[in-house]
Amino acid sequence: MPRSPSLFAAPKPVVGMIHLGALPGTPASRSSVREIEAQAVKEAKLYREEGVHGIMLENMHDTPYLRGHVGPEIVAAMAIVARAVKDVARLPCGVQLLAAANTEAIAVAHAAGLDFIRAEGFAFAHVADEGIIQSSAAELLRYRRAIGAERVQVWTDVKKKHSSHAITADVGIGETAHAVEFMRGDAVIVTGAVTGDAPKPADVREVKGATRLPVYLGSGVTAANVGEFYAEADGFIVGSEFKAGGHWSGAVDAKRVRRFMRAVGRAG
Repeated sequence: MPRSPSLFAAPKPVVGMIHLGALPGTPASRSSVREIEAQAVKEAKLYREEGVHGIMLENMHDTPYLRGHVGPEIVAAMAIVARAVKDVARLPCGVQLLAAANTEAIAVAHAAGLDFIRAEGFAFAHVADEGIIQSSAAELLRYRRAIGAERVQVWTDVKKKHSSHAITADVGIGETAHAVEFMRGDAVIVTGAVTGDAPKPADVREVKGATRLPVYLGSGVTAANVGEFYAEADGFIVGSEFKAGGHWSGAVDAKRVRRFMRAVGRAG
């Protein structure tokens, strides 16, 4: 299948993560949607000023995550915040809804004018801490067609972090990436074992050799190691490295963003 057109002018785009505060109805929720929006907009402006090429929003503070769906209150809040971020950033923007709420993510992206989603469990099943995550490709792409959201790209994790892949141990990461392409995904994402861990270079090479889709690195890329991955990767999704203290739960730190973007410039 032909590759989807690139959303970015940059040859190796850097996508900065915005981890929204806990949303309404979740156990850790403390802030109003307006307060969550204000913080997200502040971080979006910072990313734009520091030259990041794209932004992705995620409900990472909504622990413990539901499996495969979220409620209408989450969809509504995410769409409101996402639209505000897109309007301010004027950059390609995406969204992920944990855990594996991929259909709802498409709805949010379509309503908010976003450009892509990050999907879990697109091809093959795996076991996450929420339970078994089933393949979602068939239902997801039919839903995307039904609501007229074909412009929203689907980027999908392969051998996703924070998960056990014993049930597909006989299926390599390259074969999984090839299946994503066959099942009409738009990009694949390679990660380490957990948030903040870098991918294995061998995994990146195997995926690159198995698919024509863009290959993004989705965890553990830092100013110190981006040069090691630059030649193989098609882009980088960066969260922890951009946050105060190098931890995903911190606020976005302009100095850390600037340092990383300089390292990317040197690597290129």
